[in-house]
Amino acid sequence: MRRSEQRRAAVIAAYQHDLTGQPLAEALGRDAAPFTRALAWAAVERAPEFDELIGDHAHGWTIERIAPLERNILRVALVEMLYGDAVPADQPISPEGAIDEAVQSAKTFCGADAPGFVNGILDAILREVRENARYEHS
Repeated sequence: MRRSEQRRAAVIAAYQHDLTGQPLAEALGRDAAPFTRALAWAAVERAPEFDELIGDHAHGWTIERIAPLERNILRVALVEMLYGDAVPADQPISPEGAIDEAVQSAKTFCGADAPGFVNGILDAILREVRENARYEHS
């Protein structure tokens, strides 16, 4: 399975967990790749931190107003953008690559405005992170 497909599987599992309360292990299924598992678990475990970041950069939107699927696309992208070194990958992705993957997921799964919304929030977070030299992988 390609990395982009594994990222999308992580988004879907985190989304199912977020929306239904289904245990993440069940949402992932037994056959999930290690990379998919690592992304999904990190996105769920760091959700409060990521939601604060997202809320700080989603001007005019509260985290609760952001659609659950978009929220989880953002969270999974933030795992790779901010903690990419902690996710096992033979070919780590750049923060810009993580943003591109998130935008592609938003194009595939969300409404017409979602890709621009996702891109704007992630780009603003990346600019702030680089200015403040925060996190492990930026």
